Amino acid sequence: MATTVVNRVRRSRLRRIPIFRILFLALCFLFVLAPLYWTFVTSIKPSDDFLASPPVWFPDNPTLVHYNAALFAYRGLNGLINSLIVSISATVLSCLFGTLMAYSLARFNTGGQHLSFWVLSQRFLPPVAIVLPIFLNYRALGLNDTHVGLILAYTVFTLPVSVWMMFAYFRQMPRSLEEAALVDGCTRWTSFWRVAVPLAVPGIVAAAIFTFIACWTEFFFALVLTSRNAYTLPTVFRAFLSFQGAQYGAASALSIVSLVPSIVLGVLVQKHLVRGLTLGAIRG
Repeated sequence: MATTVVNRVRRSRLRRIPIFRILFLALCFLFVLAPLYWTFVTSIKPSDDFLASPPVWFPDNPTLVHYNAALFAYRGLNGLINSLIVSISATVLSCLFGTLMAYSLARFNTGGQHLSFWVLSQRFLPPVAIVLPIFLNYRALGLNDTHVGLILAYTVFTLPVSVWMMFAYFRQMPRSLEEAALVDGCTRWTSFWRVAVPLAVPGIVAAAIFTFIACWTEFFFALVLTSRNAYTLPTVFRAFLSFQGAQYGAASALSIVSLVPSIVLGVLVQKHLVRGLTLGAIRG
């Protein structure tokens, strides 16, 4: 009798399994991972297998020669170092100024009701409309092809998104905690650093992730404002297309290398990222 009841329970659970949902998720998963797998396989397969028919999904003789070419022959390692310097610096500055500005907008209504939307509207401006004046000013100031110039451009470029995300996060935080700190003798500045900022860590992390990815993948400003010294990783991919043909192996190898920092950063801050998106960036 007990066995019959257990079998009935198992059958009812099997009937409740959302088959179509599982199939849909599996197709989405395959859609995302298939290009990544093909890029990785291309980065380790010999050049003779690139255009083989049928395609080579599992190379018999994997090689790392394409990674060596991408990082050293095409100076991808220098671009990687420059991208790390510029992206990390711009992310820190953008989140620092964005947090201060968002707190002012959320708590003191600085600039009235429309300043927050005006800040976000600056992100709507296409980069091609302002890159020429920036280039001319940078040339006059000696900031062309420098890390400082690119960091300043990226900070201004990503600041509206950081402000908007943090503004939504600070706005949904209860004021009572900061008011209690003020009653206990804290100044407004102390209550901001000791109460508001620790509570806003998930929102700051979410804004930092989006800012870092935007800086890491930005191409247009780096193409116009740099040449030999401060060029970033995305601009290196231009060298893989020449009159001799496309360098599929080196391009795939550098693509895999460029994914590593974003993946590592996302894994390290996954907990704060999910919480920051659900509490701050989406709700507001």
